[in-house]
This record gives sequence, C-alpha cells and structure tokens, in this order.
Amino acid sequence: MSLEEIRKDFPILNEKVNNKPLVYLDNAATTQKPIQVIDAMMNYYLHLNSNVHRGVHTLSQKATNEFELARKTVQEFISAKEQEEIIFTRGTTESINLVASSFCEKFLNQGDEIIISELEHHSNIVPWQLAKEKHKFKIKVLPFKDNGELDLEVFKTLLNSKTKLVSVSHVSNALGTINPVKEIIELAHKQGVPVLIDGAQGVPHFKIDVQDLDCDFYVFSGHKMYAPMGIGVLYGKREYLDIMPPYHGGGEMIKEVSFEGTTFNDLPYKFEAGTPSVSDVLGLKAAIDYMNEIGFDFIEKHEEFLMEYTTKRLLEIEDLKIYGTSKHKAGGISFNLKDVHPFDVGTLLDQLGIAIRTGHHCAQTVMQHYGIVGTARVSFGIYNTKEEIDYFIESLKKVKTMLS
Repeated sequence: MSLEEIRKDFPILNEKVNNKPLVYLDNAATTQKPIQVIDAMMNYYLHLNSNVHRGVHTLSQKATNEFELARKTVQEFISAKEQEEIIFTRGTTESINLVASSFCEKFLNQGDEIIISELEHHSNIVPWQLAKEKHKFKIKVLPFKDNGELDLEVFKTLLNSKTKLVSVSHVSNALGTINPVKEIIELAHKQGVPVLIDGAQGVPHFKIDVQDLDCDFYVFSGHKMYAPMGIGVLYGKREYLDIMPPYHGGGEMIKEVSFEGTTFNDLPYKFEAGTPSVSDVLGLKAAIDYMNEIGFDFIEKHEEFLMEYTTKRLLEIEDLKIYGTSKHKAGGISFNLKDVHPFDVGTLLDQLGIAIRTGHHCAQTVMQHYGIVGTARVSFGIYNTKEEIDYFIESLKKVKTMLS
C-alpha cells in the first residue's frame, strides 16, 4: 500500500483549517481514523446492534462472536499467550488505574515500594499516588538524563527486597525516547519484581511482542493507533490477573450473586463489569487489521524517516532547542524557540493549517527536569509526508520571524 493510497483512507486529511490544507502533526495526542474503522463501527450499529454475552437471539450471538474475535485479534497483535489475558478498558489511563487498584489491593502493604520514572505521563503517576494514600507504600522515582534516557545505573540501586512493582513507559510521550524496557524487565525479574509497561506511545509505531518482552502488564489506548477514543487494552499475565480482585462491580463480572455473597466470573470478564462499548471494540479490531495490512515494516521505516528528516530540518533553525536527544526515539519531537512561548508557536502554526501540540503534554515532571513550562511537539502518523514536514518547517521559520 502506497502513502498516497493510505492518505485516501483518512477523509479528515481533506479538511481545510483557516483556509489552508490540514497538516496534522499531533498524532501523539490522538491519531485520525481510516474509513475502514469508521465503517466497522457504523456496520455494528446498522446491522448488529445488540448487547453481548447475554442473549440467545441471533443479533446478540453475532455481536458476541465479533466482540470475542476482536479480543483474539488483540491477543495476536501483541503476541499474548492467551486470549483471556486481554482485558478491554476505556484506555491506557483506566488500564493503569485498574492495576494500581487491584494489584496494590492484593500485593502492597505499608513500607513496600514501587518504582516509576521521571519520564512518565500523569496517567502513570497519579494512580500510584492515589493507591499510595490507601496502602501506605513508598514511590521511588527513576530519574532520566538530560538527553532523555533513563539512568539504569540508578535503577539498579532502587531495586531492593521492598520493591513490589515497576511501572514505566515504553516511549515517552513528551520526548519520544524509546526506553530500554526489556532490560528493565530483566533486571526487575531477577529480583522477582513484576513490571507494567505503558505502551500508549509504543503500539502505534512498532511491533509489540509481550511474551518476548516478558512484561507482566502492558497497557495501551485505541485512539493512539487509528482506533476510536474510549477503548483500550490491559494485557496481564494470567498468574496475576487470576488472583487480583475485581476493579469494578456489576453485571458480567459475576457468576453467582446473592445477599449472602457473590462469586466472580472467570477471566477476562472478571474485569469487564457492565455493558462494553462494542462498536469501539470492533473499531479497534478494524484498526489493527488496517495496521497489519500496511505492515510494520512500512510503518517503522516510514516513521523513522519522518523522525530523522524532521530532526535534521529543525536543526537548521537558529535558536531552536530539541528536548530529548536519545538515538532511540519514536513518534515525536519536542522543541522550543528561544524566548518564545510554545503556545504562541502553536497558535500561529494553526493559522497556517498546521496542528501541533503545545504545553506540558501531561508530563509536568519532565518539564520540571528542564526548568521549562512546556514545549512545542510535532508527532507523526502513517499518513504524514515529507512535503508536510517541509511546509511545517517553512511555516515555523515564518513564525520565528514574526515572534522575534
């Protein structure tokens, strides 16, 4: 599939913003959706609309079959061992909250410790802080170097007999750094410590194999990978999911209910209380099918080119600083113009039809590390082109002239 053919699958790319052709470079915030995903969701409501797992009638049976086929598709997509290890959630945030609640309820006690990194999105900080208040454990912070790379020598010193969990991102949403998660997992496992990987910014850009990584939990969101908003995945090893208590109570997650007590359902339904967003699950399946059709060979090579080319072009601009200079990056680039607020950069680029992200990117600890209020961030998807990058760079040069 050619880049031109791919772009035809995304109707929104034909939109105009401020009378300019849309150049969408805010993919780390959310990706656009191909017509195949939109069609899959419409098809459900037009032809299959019914609740799943609960009806003997034909529509319910068909919807249930499609729903569980989507779970199988996710299992194969990330190479999980079992279909039952795939839990549907509303997104990365809910997936982390689920683990922070249920895992900590089972395994964390006063005086225990967990390790998170200074690079994390707020979604991988705040849930642990909330759990800490309840269970009275300690949070240890793994720092990163000025180039955006985690300091693994410090990590080795943080691991000890009190460590009960490590939770780190696969790719930094603020800096684009690809963290050495396999090495982190190996180091943690040597001391019997399970590891959660926030894969929200990893899954869109390269092939994930959770068995090869040997992570204990892996979480991600559909809307970062061309699927709908409001759907996400928690992968967890059965050995943990089986003994973790439910996160929500309600329908579907039970076997028997009486006023004397309740027995909980088997995996994965124990963690899927209530009516699921079936259309979003089917949209997620369609997005995975679409990415598989394009192939990760193309995706990785194309986005690697965009990263390298954009970095090279940005460095042509005087008084521009890139934050996060690791050789191992994916997805996006954060930068600032000297003495210019990133909000002003984003506002003026928007007038030229270019969508980027400005601010702290829900990663205020990263900004605090550098002593800045925020950055401008350009981030890439499978439909972005060299020509769009050239237009962005020339527009950024104009913005710099206007603001200097």
